Amino acid sequence: MVRHTPHPDSISPLTRRTAKFGQANLPTGSSLLKRKTLAQKTRGGGKTLPARKTVRPRTPRKSNANAPPAPPPSTGRKRRYHPGTRALMEIRKYQRSTDLLIRKLPFARLVREIAMDYVSGHYLDGDQVVGLRWQSHALLALQEAAEAFLVHLFEDA
Repeated sequence: MVRHTPHPDSISPLTRRTAKFGQANLPTGSSLLKRKTLAQKTRGGGKTLPARKTVRPRTPRKSNANAPPAPPPSTGRKRRYHPGTRALMEIRKYQRSTDLLIRKLPFARLVREIAMDYVSGHYLDGDQVVGLRWQSHALLALQEAAEAFLVHLFEDA
């Protein structure tokens, strides 16, 4: 009895894989050896090509408008934004925030220095000039007003 051996190109990759591990002698009805048959595409010359199968499942993309931009790639080169993009990012950042933009102590020193120019020599305690005392809420109110004025000034520019 002559056993027919198929041509190596006509054997499916699954059969070739299992034959390498010595499992080719399993019965054909075995659940261990299942074969998938895919539709065959043909071209004019009679040559058959297996159909392409997508492997990656489709997942919906997440869109988060308020998410910070992705970190720059670590190639050693600095991230370059298009002209104006960085300015728009800063505008959005400062519009979201409500904190003061000028530091409190330098602003308080500036206010005290300007105030001393107007009142110097008016309050004398013996031979010394007495400085003014400022309430913290008064300095904060002045700073809020100054920043609101500057923001309004730059909005019109």
